[in-house]
Amino acid sequence: MPPLDPGLVASLVEARHPRPHDWLGQHALGDGWVVRVIRPLAESVTAVRADGTEVALAHLDRGLWQGYLPGAGQAHRVRTAYAGAPDWLSDDPYRFVPSIGEVDLFLWGEGRHEQLWHVFGAHVKQHEGVDGTGFVVWAPHAQAVRVIGDFNSWDGTGHAMRRLDDNGVWELFAPGVGPGGIYKFELLTPSGEWVKRADPLARYTEVPPSTGSVVGHSQYLWGDAGWMSSRAARDPHQGPMSVYELHLGSWRPGLSYRQAADELIDYVTGLGFTHVEFMPLAEHPFGGSWGYQVTGYYAPTSRFGHPDDFRYLVDRLHQAGLGVIMDWVPAHFPKDEWALARFDGEALYEHADPRVGEHPDWGTLVFDFGRSQVRNFLVANALYWLEEFHIDGLRVDAVASMLYRDYSRKAGEWVPNIHGGRENLEAISFLQEVNATAYKRNPGIVMIAEESTSFPGVTHPTSEGGLGFGLKWNMGWMHDSLQYMHEDPMWRGDHHGDITFSFLYAFSESFLLPISHDEVVHGKGSLLAKMPGDQWQKLANVRAYLAFMWAHPGKQLLFMGSEFGQPSEWSEQRGLDWWILDQPVHQGLADLVRQLNRVYREHPALWELDADPAGFQWITSDPGANVVAFVRRARDGRELVCIVNFGGNPVGPYRVGLPAAGEWVEALNSDATSFGGSGVGNYGRVTAGDEPWHGQPASVELTLPPLAALYLERG
Repeated sequence: MPPLDPGLVASLVEARHPRPHDWLGQHALGDGWVVRVIRPLAESVTAVRADGTEVALAHLDRGLWQGYLPGAGQAHRVRTAYAGAPDWLSDDPYRFVPSIGEVDLFLWGEGRHEQLWHVFGAHVKQHEGVDGTGFVVWAPHAQAVRVIGDFNSWDGTGHAMRRLDDNGVWELFAPGVGPGGIYKFELLTPSGEWVKRADPLARYTEVPPSTGSVVGHSQYLWGDAGWMSSRAARDPHQGPMSVYELHLGSWRPGLSYRQAADELIDYVTGLGFTHVEFMPLAEHPFGGSWGYQVTGYYAPTSRFGHPDDFRYLVDRLHQAGLGVIMDWVPAHFPKDEWALARFDGEALYEHADPRVGEHPDWGTLVFDFGRSQVRNFLVANALYWLEEFHIDGLRVDAVASMLYRDYSRKAGEWVPNIHGGRENLEAISFLQEVNATAYKRNPGIVMIAEESTSFPGVTHPTSEGGLGFGLKWNMGWMHDSLQYMHEDPMWRGDHHGDITFSFLYAFSESFLLPISHDEVVHGKGSLLAKMPGDQWQKLANVRAYLAFMWAHPGKQLLFMGSEFGQPSEWSEQRGLDWWILDQPVHQGLADLVRQLNRVYREHPALWELDADPAGFQWITSDPGANVVAFVRRARDGRELVCIVNFGGNPVGPYRVGLPAAGEWVEALNSDATSFGGSGVGNYGRVTAGDEPWHGQPASVELTLPPLAALYLERG
């Protein structure tokens, strides 16, 4: 056999050759085959062919062994003898053809592989009849890549990967590696430095603060076929949606995914919400980020269990009739050196230019949305959560920061787009792609934008130039209405526009009204603490506000603790103030939320035409009395009237116009004693006469309770 070049030998034994399979393993030579393997520190190495023939290999240099096998090629294994240890018979990782196909490589090269998680990362499989794990990673700038893990004592010299194409895809099938193996990739950067990185497509990780990726393998059998089938036939944008937002780690601290299932289902179904929304559950190293600084985009955080345990939680929620929304964070990622930042020694997932690639607010990096493979990574990630975990909707975090190149930047700190403007054209295109693809592949899901500016067309179809979201958080409504509620009722008349302004643009987008975690943290105080007055007045204000919110056009979202008037500001480091429910007035607030959700579900007028002006009509906006009144209308014409007295005293007799004469029943009175109120009302019903008022054909004189809302429906 001809001698090998010393430089080649050095690159093989040091595991820095970009295509080790070209030289290691079994290769035709003359009338037979040459076999080469890497076995450092071995005393002897033998190739064992499939027919039982054994051929001793000769040591060439620093753990490289070579031998000649005459005749036709056969699969082979390797027997290795080490001093003081029994012989070790193993499969040779370099005798296998690639474990991924040409179609996968082509789709990735085009940036159009919609099921990327089936190919990249670590996959337990049987390959050419041998059990093991296939590893695939994208690292175009790397000179060499090797797999290190607990299965090779974190020494990758025997697990060097091969570069498959010009796009920088590296692959290795590692025989004998099974579920639970902990691993990372070790990459040789262009500067000649070896760096260790977690797998960007790891589907399971070690529990933080450990940072290793884990070979994952799901054996979960879903039981939510009925839910998934009915979901595909529904339009969530025109159905009822009241969302309970929670941070799983602090809702009831100490619960695993499986333990949370029973308690969460009992509680949320008891309150009547239609959906739960989890703050981000993708793996993140810093708990204080609440999950918004993601390092493992394809891995449910291991803090609460195995990925199959998360599947169990979603499955159980579905079987209980609850939809599941999850926060998704494609706007930025942290700089942790073991994760995505400068993954292969160069800017890869992020922009190289810090004026584009760094977030000044959060000290994080911005994805390069113009790079097709980065877009593919993120689009496939959205589909992964929707398809692998049956998530019903993604709330996309920090969309505003993606849309503008000058977001939170001063003059000279940002780079204009190709037209000289401030819009991030690549991010806009990415958002359109991810929304269009998600809706195409998963009927019945909903994509939700947390977008705080007046960017046009957020929920308009991509075919019309819109971003293609299904819903947009109405941050303007949240800001204005909370500002209004903060005012003492004595002065609210001077700020009446804050409570009514949102109706001017309520139908410009499809909105969701959020009272989220962001409003009850970082010194902002709880929802209860924002309200003026003594304890009774604070609770009454919250009751009136929530009743107004549930009647306002748009879906609703309420953060955990607000439903019972949590006194203290939320912190991820402790649980909620559950003890406060021992006080009847706080339990009364929770009972009001339960009643709001019941009335909401039962009245299509409150949700069927949320984004259609035909579903809303003003009755009166009266700053002198701190009163607003309006009609909500269903597609079939059925109506519900909401009247809110934001003043601190009862008002009456107060004449209000109504859509028709006859009996109207109080579907809800937020001042009822059962909710902790004073019990002021109209004995449950009123009779309207034919006297026109407020532009309506009928009217009635009634009593408006203090700091309270009334819902009236036709008797």
